Amino acid sequence: MIIIADGGSTKTNWCLIDDAGTRINFNTEGYNPDFIGTAGIQASLQKNLPDTLELDKIEEVHYYGAGISSAKKAEIVAAAMRAVFTNAEVVVDHDLLAAARALLGTKPGFAAILGTGTNSCIYDGKNVAMNVDSLGYFLGDEGSGSFIGKRLLRDYLRGFLPDGLQENFRETYGLTRDEILDRLYNQPLPNRFLASFAKYAYDHNNVSYCREIVLDGFKAFFDNLVTKYPNYQNYTFNCIGSVGYNFRDALIQVAKSHDMEVGKIIRSPIDDLVDYHTILTKKQK
Repeated sequence: MIIIADGGSTKTNWCLIDDAGTRINFNTEGYNPDFIGTAGIQASLQKNLPDTLELDKIEEVHYYGAGISSAKKAEIVAAAMRAVFTNAEVVVDHDLLAAARALLGTKPGFAAILGTGTNSCIYDGKNVAMNVDSLGYFLGDEGSGSFIGKRLLRDYLRGFLPDGLQENFRETYGLTRDEILDRLYNQPLPNRFLASFAKYAYDHNNVSYCREIVLDGFKAFFDNLVTKYPNYQNYTFNCIGSVGYNFRDALIQVAKSHDMEVGKIIRSPIDDLVDYHTILTKKQK
């Protein structure tokens, strides 16, 4: 039996392929090694994996995850996986490769992630050939959920939310200034906290302010990342992630304004990623 997993900063989508070829999907929380260590990942897996999963019968685990930016980061996750899936060969790689393989298969092209965080690349049909560093939520991640959430929170704390949103936001979340700053500076997973407010922009997409901050985020994503790839307009724009998918109308508008044809925009890579590995396995037999 084989497991394919796509891990974001917020959630991990898993798919078990049993010996009959049946697919069984389930979810756990996200395991970004920038924010959680091996022991924490192992404990979460032991708690949250389905009770019916026969761990000792898993032969391969292919895990793609946010924050897998180096061999050291990959090992943080891999060590936890090996401790849980004791008889499996464990392969850990970054979520950007998962996005490229899900969006493009074995064809070269441009692929991006717009979810809790942001990433992008030129893909050569097998591996990531070029990547402009998104720099994470402190310095970059333009267009992501955390980027949109940061803008909302900043304007709220300064009292700048227009169109009746100031009071509505206060009533919706009931968060004080001190509580917000504590969550950002003293509590774990501040990127996930920021990104949670992207839903507010989605729920109030009929308000011009919310539409504008989403458009501004996508424009920054293109200006600071996409347009830095040589000959980027020769590629179609392909994207995975909840933010890109939920705000796809705005994303398509910005892509077209940069003369970039739009290809696939999907919420999650897991189904296409499983297809990729299934086809690959058949070719190897």
